[in-house]
Amino acid sequence: MDRHLIVVSDVIEPEVEHVLSAGLSAFNDQMTGINDRQSLAVTVRDPDTRQVLGGITGRTSLGLLFLDLFYLPESLRGSGLGSRLLKAYEDEGRRRGCRSAVLYTLSFQAPQFYEKHGWQRFGEVPCDPPGTSRVFMSKAL
Repeated sequence: MDRHLIVVSDVIEPEVEHVLSAGLSAFNDQMTGINDRQSLAVTVRDPDTRQVLGGITGRTSLGLLFLDLFYLPESLRGSGLGSRLLKAYEDEGRRRGCRSAVLYTLSFQAPQFYEKHGWQRFGEVPCDPPGTSRVFMSKAL
């Protein structure tokens, strides 16, 4: 008889994150013989206070650059700063040996911005509110 307890939660405890990440990383290392996972952040900061105003976070692994979060406050949008951040992020991915990049965005967020920078859609999944979707994109680096 299986006595394992299955727990559903809306909180990801640090222990849970650690066990899952370490286990999956060990499996991937065993299968590929490569351990090159590395976080990546490109930020823009206030020149006086050094406070983070926006930026990009993600990671690199197995030749792939993942873009997880990209945010700029409205006051900084349209200035070319977003393009500079994205270029710096992609350049660092290339420096780390990545050949491709992947992200997803929402249809009302920035798919056109990414397309302007050479990213291509490879899938869309409908989500809420009705009429919107998650847009999956990639780019050869």
